[in-house]
Parts: sequence; C-alpha cells; structure tokens
Amino acid sequence: MLWQVQEAKQRFSELLRAAKADGPQVVTRHGEEIAVVIDIAEYHRLRGDVPDFKDFLRSGPDWDDVELTRSRELPREIDWTDQE
Repeated sequence: MLWQVQEAKQRFSELLRAAKADGPQVVTRHGEEIAVVIDIAEYHRLRGDVPDFKDFLRSGPDWDDVELTRSRELPREIDWTDQE
C-alpha cells in the first residue's frame, strides 16, 4: 500500500499495524517513493541477523541444570488378543 507522508504521520499506528499484517508499506512524497516501512522480523531476516542453527541450539537451556531421569519401572502388560 502507498502512504503519502502526511497520511503516514497522521496514521502512524495504523501504518505500523499494516506493515506487520500486510507486509511492506511504501511512503511517498509528491508521488515519489521515499521510504518503506517493514516489520522488524522481516528487517532482521533481510539483514541476515537470524542466528544459524548451531547458535540456536547453543542458546537453549544449560543441560547441566536439567534433570533427565527415566523411571526404572517396566512397561505395563498389554493383552494383544482380539477383543471385540
């Protein structure tokens, strides 16, 4: 969508909502495109600020602090005979 500068200033909150919901919003002055408003997630994606998978995994919890124990109980018995 195109927004004239005056309209973009007056309806700035709406402009921001539209950028998040509908994608990039173009701002014009005297009919000339002068700026684009985009959602911050799109900005980070375009800049390449998205961490690689290895960094994503490293940012998780400290596994030394997580207790991972499994019950020693045997699984329950299952009757596999035909029951109707």
